[in-house]
Amino acid sequence: MSTPLPATRPANPRFSSGPCAKPPVFDLTNLSDAPLGRSHRAAIGKSKLAQAIDETREILGVPDDYRIGIVPASDTGAYEMAMWTMLGERPCEMVAWESFGAGWVTDAVKQLKFDARVHEAPYGEIVDMASLDYDRDVCFTWNGTTSGVKMPHGDMIPAERAGLTLCDATSAAFAQPLPWDKLDVVTFSWQKVLGGEAAHGMLILSPRAVERLESYTPAWPLPKIFRLTKGGKLIEGIFRGETINTPSMLCVEDYLQALAWARSVGGLRGLMDRADRNAQVVWDFVAARDWIANLAVSDELRSNTSVCLHFTDPAVAGDAAFAKAVAKRLEAEGVAFDIGSYRDAPAGLRIWCGGTVEADDLAALMPWIDWAYHAELAQARAA
Repeated sequence: MSTPLPATRPANPRFSSGPCAKPPVFDLTNLSDAPLGRSHRAAIGKSKLAQAIDETREILGVPDDYRIGIVPASDTGAYEMAMWTMLGERPCEMVAWESFGAGWVTDAVKQLKFDARVHEAPYGEIVDMASLDYDRDVCFTWNGTTSGVKMPHGDMIPAERAGLTLCDATSAAFAQPLPWDKLDVVTFSWQKVLGGEAAHGMLILSPRAVERLESYTPAWPLPKIFRLTKGGKLIEGIFRGETINTPSMLCVEDYLQALAWARSVGGLRGLMDRADRNAQVVWDFVAARDWIANLAVSDELRSNTSVCLHFTDPAVAGDAAFAKAVAKRLEAEGVAFDIGSYRDAPAGLRIWCGGTVEADDLAALMPWIDWAYHAELAQARAA
């Protein structure tokens, strides 16, 4: 006997963790003001880029003395730029609790060959951040996109520290509070919490990070797209919208539209509240069932953006083929796209709950997950 289909479908089935859902008001016609076919160095191009920087500062509450730059290659490019230009002056602490943090560890240890101590935690947990030596440079992710865990706060980072803190915040910015006084470098990309288009990264530098850039010259050559200084001084134009290479002005316009929508829902507070409500829909669903659980080991660590789940039924726990089959069944029904767990993560589901997702769509999705799980379980037992 087949399991009946749920009665309601999500209006928007896009729950991918990157690129993420566009804002609910997105419409291609809203991008008609993009200065296409114009130089990004023309007055109109520079004005749009500077506006993107200024509005990012306003919504995120970035301090006035921090620099914000638009850089190539998404969050990856921004974080690599920070590592290659600032690290190596002193030993560092490399922190990883999921795939992307592990990538930064690989770059630091195997590519740049820093004097580095590596601290790792399994999926669902985070490293004891209070145990780190903050007189070293510390590299970490704020929100583990592929593990569904986040930093609960920044209290463990001392205000007085000799080293720099380099924070990959791509799944946290616009959804979780970031303690700017504890962070010297923050990176993120447009395609995460605001649902922007890909390939553009944001690089935010504290005065201490700028001081490092101006006082330290790495021993290795830097490619052009990584160079942030000239003659020992910061290239200030990068942080006024004079980008290192050519940006897509269509993507810039899309980001500006997303920022305008963010203001319309209450700015940062409104975005965080939306993400919290969205994640709560999933958490409530999980709490009512004994066959699925949050990958995060404690409520304090649960991400409100990249919510990662795993199946706990002993019959299918850890079964990657089963988890993929559930995700594939949901996609075939057109109710959830791209919600399989990340390839390096434990088998399960990963549901994006950032502010651009509507809580009603998540509420409509939950019965479908129930349906897909039981349908796949019945099929597995019959095989």
